[in-house]
Amino acid sequence: PAKAKTISKYLDGAYEVRPSIGHVRDLPKSNKKAVDIEAGFVPHYEISKGKEKVVAEIQELGKKASEILLATDPDREGEAIAWHIAQLLKTNGSKSKKPTVKRVVYHEITKEAIQEALKHPREIDENLRRAQEARRVLDRLVGYDLSGLIWKKVLYGLSAGRVQSPALRILMERERE
Repeated sequence: PAKAKTISKYLDGAYEVRPSIGHVRDLPKSNKKAVDIEAGFVPHYEISKGKEKVVAEIQELGKKASEILLATDPDREGEAIAWHIAQLLKTNGSKSKKPTVKRVVYHEITKEAIQEALKHPREIDENLRRAQEARRVLDRLVGYDLSGLIWKKVLYGLSAGRVQSPALRILMERERE
């Protein structure tokens, strides 16, 4: 929210700026509903708990806008957040013409950087977005169940993911040797 306030000042009222406050959608807690393996590892996303108001506000503003610029962080996570917001804007229930949705990227929050970014809107980078999605799906498929086992056998709160799982296997194999 602080970034949004600062950026809004730099834009002199030309745009309405709203923060998403991070991710707005995620895989559900239930592994059974999270990823459809048979369909080719298709993830099923749900609006994250506590983000309903944020999503509703962004969708409502989207109904009135002719152009939407998504200015999330310039990394995989930011690209994924932008994509999720764009997906939610496509399904916002508006019968009117859909606004154009573009992505702007900046690497510092200065007036010059923000104004320069606005001159170069682009499409969402699907490669970055898919990279984040692949990491998220792998974390869920590999680490989610294993984390529960680690909580029971080692220490509650520890997690296992796409990196820890192979490392744990190597340790287990060495221990057996």
